[in-house]
Amino acid sequence: MHLYFIRHAQSTNNALYASGDPSQVRTHDPELTDLGRKQAEMLAGFLARGYLEAVARSANGARQPDPQNRQGFPITHLYSSLMVRAVATGATIAARLGLPLHAWIDWHEEGGLFLEPEPGQYVPQTGKNRAFFAEAYPVLVLPETLGAEGWHTGGFEPREARPERARRVLAELLQRHGEADDHVAVISHGGFYTHFLAALLDLKPPYALSFAMNNASISRIAFASQGRYALYQNRCEYLPREMITN
Repeated sequence: MHLYFIRHAQSTNNALYASGDPSQVRTHDPELTDLGRKQAEMLAGFLARGYLEAVARSANGARQPDPQNRQGFPITHLYSSLMVRAVATGATIAARLGLPLHAWIDWHEEGGLFLEPEPGQYVPQTGKNRAFFAEAYPVLVLPETLGAEGWHTGGFEPREARPERARRVLAELLQRHGEADDHVAVISHGGFYTHFLAALLDLKPPYALSFAMNNASISRIAFASQGRYALYQNRCEYLPREMITN
């Protein structure tokens, strides 16, 4: 299996943090900015370059080792968290590649959905429901359990629960794809990436590491019988310099 961990494109919250403007208000489930939508389009175009040829080479066994994906991205499966910024990014990719976008709730950002009216005061919020996603993102394949209530109803996720969720995600990923030569792309979140890599490296919290991850960047990890290999990290050279954001 080859995993492409893709961070969502720039959200309104990302732009808020970058601006440092205290008059703006953080939202619990932000949309993409205009810049974020442009990033998502450029990301989708980058993944689509040579896509059909790469898939064909992979299918007939003629594909040569390509650790930097210079021959293209032969993506076979596409997943997204159900946070709107991830779904919007993933839907743009799915439309360009002609792949279904499958929702996978547990890839959501650390903490879940919440507001913070005062520092350290976390007020949990409910996620979008089936009707919203069916209308706004028809390409998204939703879990059968998602109904009118919304996907996020478990309250604020405490710090100690995040490593456990990352280990659960890794175990399920391996169960679904670990024995196959699948190329799996997941649109997820920068904070959760550290927990996921810690699970991959079998590190126990607190972690003495963090990983830079720009909006709409790609990181690739190969899973093989001999081990697991981080082939590249935080790749976004396809974006013009002025479009690279945190």
